[in-house]
Amino acid sequence: METTEKAPKRRHDEAFKKAAVELMVNSGKAPKEIAQELGVSIWNLRDWKKRYVPAVAAAPRTLEQSEAENRALREELQRVKNQRDILKKTLGIISAPPDNGSHA
Repeated sequence: METTEKAPKRRHDEAFKKAAVELMVNSGKAPKEIAQELGVSIWNLRDWKKRYVPAVAAAPRTLEQSEAENRALREELQRVKNQRDILKKTLGIISAPPDNGSHA
């Protein structure tokens, strides 16, 4: 009978857990990617997020951070509007009846 040895459980202090959650919330990376980078289970990150997000979210932001986020959101909005307009024009071209060359 084969026995598989489990890796010893690692204990992470509260500061590490909060930093991991902050990284997950603010980095824009996928939680799976962050878990791999930190060498922790994605399930640990999920549990830590449930525990620490209110504390991380309550952290005061500077005016510069708010302005940078606002600027990024405005740029994203403009990009999405441009995409929408292109799609509307494309739909208009595709759905227009064909011109048979007859003039009335």
